[in-house]
Amino acid sequence: MQDVFVHESSYVDDGVQIGAGTKIWHFCHIQRGAVIGTNCSLGQNVNIGCNVRIGNGVRIQNNVSVYEGVELEDNVFCGPSCVFTNVNTPRAHFPVQGVYARTRVREGASLGANCTVVCGHTVGRSALVAAGAVVTRDVKDYALVAGVPARRIGWVCECGRRLEDNLACPCGRTYRLDGDTLVQLGKE
Repeated sequence: MQDVFVHESSYVDDGVQIGAGTKIWHFCHIQRGAVIGTNCSLGQNVNIGCNVRIGNGVRIQNNVSVYEGVELEDNVFCGPSCVFTNVNTPRAHFPVQGVYARTRVREGASLGANCTVVCGHTVGRSALVAAGAVVTRDVKDYALVAGVPARRIGWVCECGRRLEDNLACPCGRTYRLDGDTLVQLGKE
């Protein structure tokens, strides 16, 4: 693990792959079989479960557990204390024996502080989940969702700005609606 920073209070199990430039801060645990990309940052008290895949450039803030069955693609942001689940009907006396629902957070998506992503769903590319929201169904690419349960309240640009009705962003990117799906047209 060349060019990787792991704070002395953190623990990395055997069989873990961590990409160059990644920083793992205080009191983290990276479990066996996890793969973490390059140039990631894991804040204080982050737990990465067995066999989890994390892309490049991912930022995971303090107090987040990414459980087995969850995949974070490149450039995902996980706000402080956001929550993932991996079993739809958990019972202490009926363990699932390693069978977990798959949850995928697509490239460039951002998850706000204290939001919850219920397992078995996909958060779309460059989507933005508001702080405290509870995701109980798939989130479309570029969607801005908020509330309990999370519902789409708007659209966001790849750069993160909320889009106005004309679906053009000051950064130069433009979009169009195709049914209820937002499609990026390009950048001026």
